This record gives sequence, C-alpha cells and structure tokens, in this order.
Amino acid sequence: MAITKWDPFKDIMILRDRMNRLFEDLVTSPRFEDSELIQSTWSPAVDIYETENELVLTAELPGIDEKDVEIKIEDNTLSIKGERKFEKETKEENYHRIERAYGSFFRSFSLPNYVDQEKISAEFENGLLKIHMPKKPEVKPRKVKILKPQSNEKSGEKESK
Repeated sequence: MAITKWDPFKDIMILRDRMNRLFEDLVTSPRFEDSELIQSTWSPAVDIYETENELVLTAELPGIDEKDVEIKIEDNTLSIKGERKFEKETKEENYHRIERAYGSFFRSFSLPNYVDQEKISAEFENGLLKIHMPKKPEVKPRKVKILKPQSNEKSGEKESK
C-alpha cells in the first residue's frame, strides 16, 4: 500500500465539483418536459446610458418576437415584460443540453423626474430593444455665456478730459 499525503482542500474541491454537476444535471436535463425548470424565470441583460438629450435603455432579447414584449410606464416606473417560448419543433429527448433560459421575464426601472414620459419611444431590431427617454427641456444642460462688465460711458468721458 502506497502512502499518499492527505490534502483536505482536494476533498472539498471534489465535493464541490460533484454538487455543481448534480445541480447542473437537474436544471439542464431534458427529461423535465414542460416543467418549471425549463420554463424558469430569467432576466435579460440591460444597458442604460445618458446623453445630453435623453436616457437610453438597451435590452438583449434574442429569439423573442416583438409581439411578445410589453413596455409599460406607471408611477415613474418603466416596466418591460415578455416571454421567450420554448421551441417544441425538436423533441426534448433529442437535446443533449439546454442552457438558454425560457419562460417569462420582468424588469422594472425607476424613472428620474427629468424624463419626459409622454415622449418615450421604443424600437426593436435584431433582438435588441432600445427605449429612448427624452429629457424635459427645462432640465437639459445649457451653456451660460459670460458677459464682460459694461463700462460706464460717463466715466469714460471724464477720463478722456
């Protein structure tokens, strides 16, 4: 019998790997037809950036039809909800792995007071939802011109005499 050095961390790593595989197999197994595991809730990735005139929200919604997305504005909150439907064309037992999330999603964002909610617009192209939220005119940044002090003409006349 060979003597080997015992490494407790190695045993912990092996246990962690086995647990990860166990949970991964449960979630990705094709035997759960129409189960909540396949129809799980997911959340699309979102980028939000600000320009001088507007806020822009871009959400990644690949594989989703425009008709399956709903945008709602209520109480200074922008809500996006929709659903990515599982394609039933291929029988699930033929799948080797299912990693993409399917089912409904819901995202909500608080809108700042300076957004003009009446002029919010959206476009959907190639799986990207882009929502334009214009700023109200009174809060748009503006440049202030620095004026030179006005010289008093009378004082100028006195100096020239």
